[in-house]
Parts: sequence; C-alpha cells; structure tokens
Amino acid sequence: LGINLLPTSYKLCSFNCLYCHYGWTKVHAVDVTAHLSDFPSTQKVKEALESWFETNRDPVDYITFSGNGEPCLHPAFDKMVDVARQAKEKYAPSAKLAILSNSTCLDNPRVLSGLKKLDVRIMKLDCGTDAIFRKLNRPQAKVRFDKVVENLKKVEDIIIQSLFAAGGTDNTKESEVDEWISQLKHIKPKEVQIYSIDRPTADSGLILVTKCKLNQIAKKAQEVTGIPVKVF
Repeated sequence: LGINLLPTSYKLCSFNCLYCHYGWTKVHAVDVTAHLSDFPSTQKVKEALESWFETNRDPVDYITFSGNGEPCLHPAFDKMVDVARQAKEKYAPSAKLAILSNSTCLDNPRVLSGLKKLDVRIMKLDCGTDAIFRKLNRPQAKVRFDKVVENLKKVEDIIIQSLFAAGGTDNTKESEVDEWISQLKHIKPKEVQIYSIDRPTADSGLILVTKCKLNQIAKKAQEVTGIPVKVF
C-alpha cells in the first residue's frame, strides 16, 4: 500500500532523473516553503488510510512512503510516520512500514527521526561519482553527492537501491561500477537491490540494461563488498 505525501497536481522533487516514469520535475526543490499549502496534512493522510483499510480486505505486506517525488520533503514527515504506524497497528499489525527515498534529505533531524521509526529503509544511490550523479539524477543545485554518501552512513540498517541504464548517460561502464562499489563499501548497507528501466522514461534516449549485465554487476559488487546484492 503506497502513500504519496507529495502534491498530486505536479511533480515536486529534489531530483530530476532521466529515468523517472513520472516525467520531468516541475518544481525542483529542497526548500518547499513556497509550496506548503500543496502538501497533504497529517489529518488528510490519517483519514485516507482509515478509509482505505475500512473498505478493502486485501492483505497488506508493506505500507510504503513513495509517490511522485521525494517523500522526505514533506515538512511533517516524522509525524506522517507516526500516523502510518497507528494505522498499521490498528488494521495491519503484521505489515511493515517502508520508504523509497532518494537519500537527499538526511541533513534534516526530523527526517532522520522519522526514518528510525520505519521497518524498511530503501535509499537510492545510482552512481559512484559526482559526474554521473549530476547527469543521471540531475539533483537540485544544493544537493552534493559527497554529502549524500556521508549522510547515508548515518542511517542504520538500510537497503541501497540502484538503477542502471545505458544510452547517452551510462552508469554501467566498468570504471563507474567500480566507483559505485567503492561507495557501497563506505556506506555498508545490509543489502543492495539493482534494476533497470521498466517503464517510459523522461529521457527517451535511455537504454534498458540486460539481466545478464545486471547479474554481472551484482556478482562483482557482492564479491568485493560481501553485501548481498539482488537483481530485480
């Protein structure tokens, strides 16, 4: 069950990834002060969760913060985790609370507080170098690659999720993969998940990476780091 904490009439994110299936980012920001009225309130999210659970009997394994942008940009992210936790305990006690995050908001103490309350923290790291980070993820100007990597070390028990793509921007070259593996050794996640594009992308020039190539990347990363690497 996914929870979207972002504005729904446009895409707001700290990234503008070439591969995003939501298309190009309309509001490229880390400071969302000018857009606060467009975010859902904790009460709205509470009501939406209760309504869904009271009208659906489908089993829920995960309640996941994701959506059409970076969920941690919500100014009350930590409170949103509390709201989701309350709904989980009432309606789906065996479910796990999870997040899919692009890892850019880890300077915020309230974000770190919220992340600690989750059961599964899936954090993005697609690249090993700042150059490819700038080309593939196209972060907001204030976001620094080295800071993202250092901040990821602060969050315990994380899963790193990485997308690989070829084409005009290619993060599958051996030198880039080696740098990415080096960052994994530095961060020390409990697991790594890798995948390639599966839906229409903002940049139509990207090329799907074959399962064979993904398996080669996974095998090398696992051998070098000792961290389990899964291919999706």
